[in-house]
Amino acid sequence: MSDIPTDISHDQYAVRLKKLQDLRAAGQDPFRANFPTTHFSGDAIKAHVDGQDNTVTVGVAGRLVVIRDMGKSQFVKILDQQGVIQLYLKKDVVGEEAYVAFKKLDLGDIIGAEGTLFKTKSGEITVRVDRYTLVSKALHPLPEKWHGLTDAEQVYRQRYLDLIVNEESRKRLLLRTRIVSYIRRFLEDRQFLEVETPVLQNVAGGAAAKPFVTHHNALGVDFFLRISLELYLKRMLVAGWDRVFEIGRNFRNEGISRRHNPEFTMLEVYQAYSDYRGMMKLIQDLLTSLCRDVLGTTEVKHAPTGQMIQFAGQWREVKYKDLIREATGDVDWFSRSKAEKIAKAEALGLQVHPGWEDFEVTNEIFSKKIEPTLIQPTFVTHLPKELCPLAKITPDDPTTIDVFELTIGGMEVAPAYSEQNDPFVQRQMFEAQAGEEKQNIDEDFLRALEHGMPPAGGMGVGIDRLAILLTGAESIRDVILFPQLRPGGE
Repeated sequence: MSDIPTDISHDQYAVRLKKLQDLRAAGQDPFRANFPTTHFSGDAIKAHVDGQDNTVTVGVAGRLVVIRDMGKSQFVKILDQQGVIQLYLKKDVVGEEAYVAFKKLDLGDIIGAEGTLFKTKSGEITVRVDRYTLVSKALHPLPEKWHGLTDAEQVYRQRYLDLIVNEESRKRLLLRTRIVSYIRRFLEDRQFLEVETPVLQNVAGGAAAKPFVTHHNALGVDFFLRISLELYLKRMLVAGWDRVFEIGRNFRNEGISRRHNPEFTMLEVYQAYSDYRGMMKLIQDLLTSLCRDVLGTTEVKHAPTGQMIQFAGQWREVKYKDLIREATGDVDWFSRSKAEKIAKAEALGLQVHPGWEDFEVTNEIFSKKIEPTLIQPTFVTHLPKELCPLAKITPDDPTTIDVFELTIGGMEVAPAYSEQNDPFVQRQMFEAQAGEEKQNIDEDFLRALEHGMPPAGGMGVGIDRLAILLTGAESIRDVILFPQLRPGGE
């Protein structure tokens, strides 16, 4: 018995190409159009009945990832989307010609097999193969079993290989898929309607960000790839669709970091006749049940600190201003001059641009000194009105807005608002924007508000950041199948 070694030399391509040519010369198609499967690997393993070997027939298919040649028999393993299943081939069952052909297969080849299930002496559920078919010949070897993909950029650039050889990556990205699927079902069960809104927009509205620009030849105009889902979803509230959501891609022509990718996925959800407190209940119910039903636990380890994030129970709620006062040790912070605030921020070790607005200096303290410390789920409420022009002003404090930012694991995961529906106040708030980040004014959106939008709560959830939290990933790139990279590499 011997394990077939994985040869990653450049000669392997030539060797495999010769095998491919020999197959074609023998009249065989090495790239089949189909193979009739009955089970995925995990389902096939569950289909085995203890004490009844070789009674359940299955058809499975996948990529060869392990080959053990035992002379007149072979134990191999194939990988499909559910995982790995073992196959057992005997020369006197499949026939000498088929057996000889099988011994010429390589790791990475994709095969289909039909046979019956049995349990080996070691207790592994295995398919006793009656017949097999090569359905796709692999011309390049897989990365070495023990070394895998050692170059971080290659992991992202050739994610398809990473998913074949790295079980951790495979589990993490499959979990992301299950998370998104659960969110969709959760909202649909509560009578939210999923809609699709334009990716190409003539105004980059709903957020303060630099957009990607493209040109539509037939119309002869430039369009922006959307930076937010918000304004078109609010139009749907005007249209009478009282509960709507979209899970879609946004695009921002900005920096790349552990938490930022130019192309990212957002959930935005809007509920008429609700407010930001209605969104509090919605997001807590969603995340608590998601953890329980998908992860099987409401405790999730925060990878950078090792703390256990508690999703069950009461979540902390605290006002933005109270956090700032606590962090600066100054109960009169919000009555200080900008010069005094800049001096204090610099004393805290922050770099402050002299041209920043007053609220930007304060928010730098929040972003750098407060938010990273909020590991447990925390609703930070009543932010300065200058930070968002799309929310209702707080009735008892005209300097703040009725919003929250849900912060978990030291980063914002879900902002939510009591949505502004007064078209005159909305226009004033757009026009009163100051600082480096200003939202564009969408006149068509304002016109829609003039037709009447019901009061509503609205919320955005960063799907990529949520996936980072729930999977324990180190970077946003680890939860995106194909993150943006500079062109290049093979």
